[in-house]
Amino acid sequence: MGEAAATRTSERAEFAALFERHRRELHVHCYRLMGSLQDAEDLVQETFLNAWRYRHRFERRSSFRTWLYRIATNACLNALQRNPRRLVPQQVLQPADPEADLLPAEDLPWLQPYPDRLLDELEPEAAVVSKETIELAFLAAIQHLPPRQRAVLILRDALDWSASDAASLLDSSVASVNSALQRARATLKEHLPERRDDWSGQPDPGEEERVLRRYMDAWERRDVSGLASLLKEDAHVTMPPIPTWFKGREAVLGFFANHVFAPTRGERLHLATRANRQPALGLYRREPGEHVFTPRVLEVFRIEGEQLAAIDAFVSPELFPAFGLPSSV
Repeated sequence: MGEAAATRTSERAEFAALFERHRRELHVHCYRLMGSLQDAEDLVQETFLNAWRYRHRFERRSSFRTWLYRIATNACLNALQRNPRRLVPQQVLQPADPEADLLPAEDLPWLQPYPDRLLDELEPEAAVVSKETIELAFLAAIQHLPPRQRAVLILRDALDWSASDAASLLDSSVASVNSALQRARATLKEHLPERRDDWSGQPDPGEEERVLRRYMDAWERRDVSGLASLLKEDAHVTMPPIPTWFKGREAVLGFFANHVFAPTRGERLHLATRANRQPALGLYRREPGEHVFTPRVLEVFRIEGEQLAAIDAFVSPELFPAFGLPSSV
């Protein structure tokens, strides 16, 4: 290797080490903007490549971290021009009759969950990721925002940047940023669940554990009445990429009775994890004659008080490794 090539290799290694300090928070930032775990990974890699390619443009008038956020945000905004919205089943179909058959999976750009274990690996100087700005209800609501309004909302309300800093990053004015933020907050309020302020604070881990234990017990015993006492009156269940979903306690109970707790010879078990600062379970199944349990569904729960308000069940076994869940049990 020649001296010039060796110097370039060393420079790239130093640059990569500096970038790695910010990779996790950039990953969360891209996820918030895109609503997709895979897109976030691709866009963080694109951010690294663009930052390396244009490293000589870094003028040090802002921090290296801020410069990376500018590159990452622009990469996300470009991607959002092509695919502006991640979907949840409520945006695709009306709630279903629990007596009807489930529809087949649809290849649509579904909203995806985010592993808490990645949130917990953030560097100390990164902004704290609060439940209110990462939970699935928030991510679903901001899908209704135009891309730049979404970026403004995340920079200002999730990252706590000043209007001046957000305007500088977006090559905009403070007045424009403030106007966009006002419109974004108004739209967000229309699409967030009612009474959100009652359940968006810090969860009680003991309460969550009690609810999940009761839920798993109902599963093991196929106990519809036991599940009934856990569900809020307006609870819902979604199952992306299956577009069928159910709203209301009676419909959810009918779904479990007809589709989930129906007699089956297969065995099932749950393993605990967390997603979007919410409790979650990985559901595994073992069919007769099989020796291992294989991953089937990642269930993410919204708990209000000691009841289940939402079960978002992602029928996406390929997500399990990202949540620290084994490929088999």
